[in-house]
Amino acid sequence: MTTSNLRRALATAIGPAFCLALSACATVPGMDHAGVAAAPGDTFDFETWDGYLGGGDSSQYSSLDQVNRANVSQLEIAWEYPTGDGAPPLFNPTVAGGRMYVVNGTGQLVALDPASGRQLWVSTMEGRIGTRGINYWTDGAGDERLMVLNNGMLRAVNAATGEVIPTFGTAGGVDLRAALADDVTPANAPLQTNNPGRVYRDTIIMSLPAGAYDYASAPADIQAYDIRTGALKWVFHTIPRAGEPGYETWPANEHELVGGGHNWSESTVDTELGIVFIPTGTARYDFYGGNRVGDNLYTDSLVALNAETGERIWHFQTVHHDLWDFDLPVAPKLMTITRDGEEIPIVIQATKWGYLFVFDRRDGTPIWPIVETPVPQSDVPGEVTSPTQPIPSWPEPFARQTFTVDDINPYLPESDQAALRERFATYRHGDGPFIPPSVQGTISFPGHNGGANWGTVAVDPATQRLYVVSRNLPLSLRIQADTRASALEAMPNAAEPDLPYRWPVDFMLQSNGMVAIEPPFSTITAYDMNTGNKLFETPNGEIMTLEAQGITGVGAQTPRSGPVVTGGGLLFVNTASDRAIRARNSETGEVLWEHRFDAGTEGVPAIYEVGGRQYITVPVGGVGHFLGGLGLPEPGPSRYVTFALPR
Repeated sequence: MTTSNLRRALATAIGPAFCLALSACATVPGMDHAGVAAAPGDTFDFETWDGYLGGGDSSQYSSLDQVNRANVSQLEIAWEYPTGDGAPPLFNPTVAGGRMYVVNGTGQLVALDPASGRQLWVSTMEGRIGTRGINYWTDGAGDERLMVLNNGMLRAVNAATGEVIPTFGTAGGVDLRAALADDVTPANAPLQTNNPGRVYRDTIIMSLPAGAYDYASAPADIQAYDIRTGALKWVFHTIPRAGEPGYETWPANEHELVGGGHNWSESTVDTELGIVFIPTGTARYDFYGGNRVGDNLYTDSLVALNAETGERIWHFQTVHHDLWDFDLPVAPKLMTITRDGEEIPIVIQATKWGYLFVFDRRDGTPIWPIVETPVPQSDVPGEVTSPTQPIPSWPEPFARQTFTVDDINPYLPESDQAALRERFATYRHGDGPFIPPSVQGTISFPGHNGGANWGTVAVDPATQRLYVVSRNLPLSLRIQADTRASALEAMPNAAEPDLPYRWPVDFMLQSNGMVAIEPPFSTITAYDMNTGNKLFETPNGEIMTLEAQGITGVGAQTPRSGPVVTGGGLLFVNTASDRAIRARNSETGEVLWEHRFDAGTEGVPAIYEVGGRQYITVPVGGVGHFLGGLGLPEPGPSRYVTFALPR
């Protein structure tokens, strides 16, 4: 039986979906969903682009259809806005209140006329702001606000003028550290993150970063604030406190000093059910957990919270006792499917290791069975690996699950290929993503920078399709004990044999700048979520240096850009290693239009309408993620480029 048929048979044979333990799935009873629309999702706004990824539903979908399959080949540049010197743009533009909001090269917010690109104002905040997106709020009576995390201070910015509103918080800001418990590892630096949070009614819901990439790290709470005043409304502890469910999945000793569980990526709000979906990350430290024996809730979990109160409604842990940095990296996606004649509102969580976890978003019931599957065990002293990991029986994964000596990239110099063969001879490797880190060395694949990542998943709620951009980037994990006194002091529960193990970063990029694995280097996969079947899977873009040799169809290297799907039957995807944006037929994946830039393009495009004309705005600039060694031409100026049909 083929792997595909085996998965399909397993999904059918196991029957109704199930959960095996609190550490995997649990629901809080009594949640009142009175007032929910008869057809779930009917009230979602898919015409505007008034928040990161299009809005609180994170769909990366626009129902606009003026640009469609019949005329997309006529797209032309309508305007450009130069961002100037500094960091190339990744920011997903927000369009609301008659303005477009972007970030310039110096990290300041800029308001533009969305029809012409004319600059309206530039902010004057000091320090960093999030680089991926922003959220807009209005009371409908003239109060318009942009909610901004600025050097760890949550601020409300007047959307019409760019000025910080001084009555929000204390002197115009709220320090996210203030609501942390007194007995946790202190966050000595500002808690800055690129996750812009989510707006629900008059509340801004913010996800804290872990505070440090080390054993000594603050817990990454979820905090909610009043948009008008900055007053704290509620806190959810992603690392449970004493007396809270999940506390028992951690060692009690020095429990308060453990950090992580951070929703660094994105989150999603269902405004009808009043639920905010939080995909969390790993515990600190990412690749060794001998000092944190247990499943470690609510790390690596999809957590559904009451957006008004912060009460946990349900959760599902996708990785027990994470040793791979398998954070949930992308916003959960919402749609309503039909199964056996019943409409079911679902939430879909894509992962770094290439699987889709699919649930009834009301109570967390898996749509297809999720099977606790035995996985390889660690041989690192003191480590206690989870014996099983939850593996979806369906849909099939969108990312490759193995990397062997037979899969080495043929476009590498022979000396590089020989060195990789030697590494395979001595390092742990095998089938599946859960080969644990080791002292001898482990080749990890898909790895913690493979599969899906922020902004790389879009859904079409009208056709119940999901699209995911996946990248293939193996890495090696060779961890060593750090016996310095300072390291031992920083690690909770440090005692023989539980020492602070660390690892040198090695993404196995080769002498010509390419990844170690053979093509395709990235793909776009489309699913019909009513059945879970794949509709198509195709390489996503090219690499300019290979194109120059006549080698095509390989997929872009390590794209960090997101798909956007439209009511016009189009799928727009931008890629940096060939400096392109393409419009594909959303049913087949066929390329219908392509435009090449003189610089890389990363981040998520925005699609919107002004004055009866549909626009597509794309961030352009820089070389691109993990592309510095490819020998690409020097990039042109950083800017936002906007396309439209001829007038």
